[in-house]
Amino acid sequence: MTATTDDVILRCEQVSKVFPGTVALRDVDFSVHRGKVNVLVGENGAGKSTLMKVLAGVQRPTSGALVMNGEPLELHSTRDAERAGIGIIYQELNLCPNLTVADNIFLGRELTSRGSIDRAGQRRAAAELISRLGHDIDPDTPVSDLRIGQQQVVEIAKALAQDVQVLIMDEPTSALSAAEVDELFTVIRDLRAAGVAIIYISHRLEETIEIGDHITVLRDGRLVEAAPMSGVDVAWIIEKMVGKDPTSLFRKEAGELGDELLCVDDLCLIQQGGYVVDHVSFGVRAGEVVGLYGLMGAGRSELFECLAGRHPECTGTVSLRGEPLTRSTVLDRIRAGIILAPEDRQRDGLVQPLSVADNMTLASLDGFVNPMAPVLQPRRQRAAVVQQVKDLAIRVANPSQVITSLSGGNQQKVVVAKALLTEPTVLLLDEPSRGIDVNAKSEVFSIMARLAARGYGVVFISSELKEVLAMSDRILVMSRGRITGDFLQCDATEELLVAASAAGLRAGRTVASVA
Repeated sequence: MTATTDDVILRCEQVSKVFPGTVALRDVDFSVHRGKVNVLVGENGAGKSTLMKVLAGVQRPTSGALVMNGEPLELHSTRDAERAGIGIIYQELNLCPNLTVADNIFLGRELTSRGSIDRAGQRRAAAELISRLGHDIDPDTPVSDLRIGQQQVVEIAKALAQDVQVLIMDEPTSALSAAEVDELFTVIRDLRAAGVAIIYISHRLEETIEIGDHITVLRDGRLVEAAPMSGVDVAWIIEKMVGKDPTSLFRKEAGELGDELLCVDDLCLIQQGGYVVDHVSFGVRAGEVVGLYGLMGAGRSELFECLAGRHPECTGTVSLRGEPLTRSTVLDRIRAGIILAPEDRQRDGLVQPLSVADNMTLASLDGFVNPMAPVLQPRRQRAAVVQQVKDLAIRVANPSQVITSLSGGNQQKVVVAKALLTEPTVLLLDEPSRGIDVNAKSEVFSIMARLAARGYGVVFISSELKEVLAMSDRILVMSRGRITGDFLQCDATEELLVAASAAGLRAGRTVASVA
């Protein structure tokens, strides 16, 4: 399709970006169509985020040019991009947790009245923006009190507060429920109808097809394909992204299961006067991968936190290899053999200023201490890190690199490696594929399958039905803190899982089970 001048509001022409030892972008042409949703896809490390940082004024291209509304565009800072009408929502949330929702939305662009900040005006405007997104979050709530899905809503409202002509959305739905995604898509369509150009980056490929008008595919920093979305399907996108047959990316062979490793009996957690984990009982056997599905707010993450020792006040019994665990701090559970790889790897799984190696060994430092003296043994620590890098195929030039230099998929592997170095019996993975590309997802799920084959018990949360169905030996469904479905993989369907996820919303304690 040949774009007319009127059709294209922003264009990258032969843009390259070179970092020491790395060519992140190589002669990329990228057209942003006015009043359209312009989808940009590619693996982690393909150059998507670098290209968006160039458009947002965060980084300057090594070569090439930007053109907006037919005129050359020079961006020396994010302020320049904002003045040009370019806004961005980053994949990793860019909020101040100690400030309120309203303060975050207007940070750096405060509303003033008579020389002082108009707090009341900001609260009203913030409430309107959040209401437009279909939510009722109190503008006076500190961001630190919000769950990650609610924080994503605030990030989107923050971007919409600007008078944007081009809005970049980098993984805006990664932490949203299906209902929240529908609400966001309504907002995107309203913006599109108002003439705003949307650049939409997502690893949820079905979503990109639903909302997109044009698609551009990057691979290894190069433009692979640009096309109208009509006629494009998921298989076409995956093949362009990774150069592989998409049917080979997600597959788990059924394996033999051993004895029961984990037994959870009548587990309960009460918060703010109600059950968030409501009398939950289940077991996990050696070599078993158990998928946990449910809508946002179903209690899945809270269940994992109870198992991992983050809520000592929870009641019920957790047993490992037939022995009840009487102590319930995080350290106690790690030493017993249960560890959690959390949903938000940036906030809860990694320490940003530290290296890959230091992050990887943070939870297992006891194992690298000389028993004769309280000092670390750097050779043993280094050897363990190198082995994990090899085993998990973590793409890193040197483990001494800062963790933020890695792509999202490789950061996720570091979080898994950190858990494995504690030598667990049961591994809990909360949304392990969130915010990573389809090939990295395949690699993470392959790691899960290998761990199960070695006798681990693996329990993972996913909001993606296809992932749960493809990778689980057994699937548990939660709704309102209860288990409302327990299915063997061979019997599960998307319809059954969706029905079970809504069962607790309609009726008491009904449990669907075909296992």
